[in-house]
Amino acid sequence: MRHPGLMLLCIGGALTLAACEQVRNITGEQTIDAVNVIDESNLNDIMLTVGDPNEAVAYFRRAVAEHPDRIDLQRGLAKSLVRAGKPREATKAWQKVVDSPQATNEDRVDLADAQIRAGNWDKARAALNAVPPTYETYKRYRLEAMVADADKDWKKADSFYEIAAGLTTRPAGVLNNWGYSKLTRAEYADAEKLFFEALTYDPKMFTAKNNLVLARAAQRKYDMPPIRMTQVERAQLLYTAALSAIKQGDLVIGKTLLQQAIDTHPQYFEEAARALAALED
Repeated sequence: MRHPGLMLLCIGGALTLAACEQVRNITGEQTIDAVNVIDESNLNDIMLTVGDPNEAVAYFRRAVAEHPDRIDLQRGLAKSLVRAGKPREATKAWQKVVDSPQATNEDRVDLADAQIRAGNWDKARAALNAVPPTYETYKRYRLEAMVADADKDWKKADSFYEIAAGLTTRPAGVLNNWGYSKLTRAEYADAEKLFFEALTYDPKMFTAKNNLVLARAAQRKYDMPPIRMTQVERAQLLYTAALSAIKQGDLVIGKTLLQQAIDTHPQYFEEAARALAALED
């Protein structure tokens, strides 16, 4: 004997289970897609920051070949080429990004950065000129200052360096660049102040320490500046001061500084020892 009610209940239950299974499948697929997007985004970030630069280039080359219309992957390739020390290839990659309708002002600034690294100053100037003046960022003005430096337009360079320094909480690098610009102009006292200022933001920046010693030595101030330095750094800075003294004809001071550098270094300081031997001969 058949039971219509029981049959309807079974059919209804089967339909419900099928619907639930379908919902589970759709939700599962959507979840997997979402996870894949998140994983890819994380992988892209890792490749651009902590990954091996050459591996990052290979990764983004493959990704761009598979998805040539994705501008985020093209940006990743351009950035990874810069990290890998391949500025000429990077300029081509950035140019493709900039030629895209999805390009931003940040992309144009990054193109200029790659062109400066490749030594293409005229193209870098043109790329920066294509950025509207309302787009004001630290990187934009730092690059503008470097281009002005290359043109020996000191007034513009100083203005851009000052603006750039005010647009970042870590201005040590741009202050060091500004100081070096002053150093090349023989404005040694101003350069010295800027190197000192750079070291207040980053006391470990050896480039600024070395430049500071150069600026002081150009003023015949050969004593070590009152800054934090390791024993090895002190020996290297004494060596820098010694070479500057010798170039300026202060040979006795140069010899003394070389001997101090040799005595200060915790290991054998071959360069200083060789320079001292040559000076004595």
